[in-house]
Amino acid sequence: MKNVFLIGNGESRKDFNLNKLKPKGKIYGCNALYRDFTPDVLISVDHGIMHEIYHSGYCYENETWFRDWNKLPGMMYETLMPPLNENDIRNENDRKGCDEFVMHGSNGEGEVTILREDGTTYKKNVKQNVTTVSWVRPDDKVKNINDIMPNYIDIGWASGATTGYIACKQDKPENVYLIGHDLVSDSNLVNNVYKGSKYYKIPQSQAVPPHQWIQQWKELFDTNPDVKFYKVNSGEGKTSQPIREWKTVSNLKYIDLKKLDNLLGL
Repeated sequence: MKNVFLIGNGESRKDFNLNKLKPKGKIYGCNALYRDFTPDVLISVDHGIMHEIYHSGYCYENETWFRDWNKLPGMMYETLMPPLNENDIRNENDRKGCDEFVMHGSNGEGEVTILREDGTTYKKNVKQNVTTVSWVRPDDKVKNINDIMPNYIDIGWASGATTGYIACKQDKPENVYLIGHDLVSDSNLVNNVYKGSKYYKIPQSQAVPPHQWIQQWKELFDTNPDVKFYKVNSGEGKTSQPIREWKTVSNLKYIDLKKLDNLLGL
């Protein structure tokens, strides 16, 4: 029986020992999971965290999938990187003799909420141009999501459902378990084990509306009818309630963490 575990970063999994899953199947994870745990495959679609992962050296040893990870020849660097001005921020790793790089940029202007060290917040108007660069080694283990997911830029799936797409495409599993993919929040505030850290919303932020995530997962379920999907919940709160939009999905079952242990003999 071929099992795949898709690990999200919802708070329902914060006390769950992911290591005990390793003998039971292949583990796919999202984004900052790499800070605490090494899955078999790590996937990220947001530019900031993608480059953080690469700069850490994680990708030299571990299979990783990034969105729009398009390599450019080093000779183009000086042309594409004009001198910095007062509103510019540039983050990059050490070139160390690399002949290619990947870059992403963003422009931001407006009012943002800043979190102080004491936990209080304040508002600030900002205007910034942020460019992030990763000098890439030819022997790294990064793969471009766009190569496996047709029209990925257009459909714009989040990292959660993208892990499921790649897992189903690569491994053709019989059973897929969604752990920590809470989708909703019990408190109506952001539900993420990494909230307040770099590239994540502050704890006081409102929960992200889950409508797009819900639709993306449903499309994954519907296009893989021979796969049994299990949404693993904590067993309490709103995060454990059935998703209304998935009512007609026949290859989905809800279980709690205790039931998962029993099913897998953990």
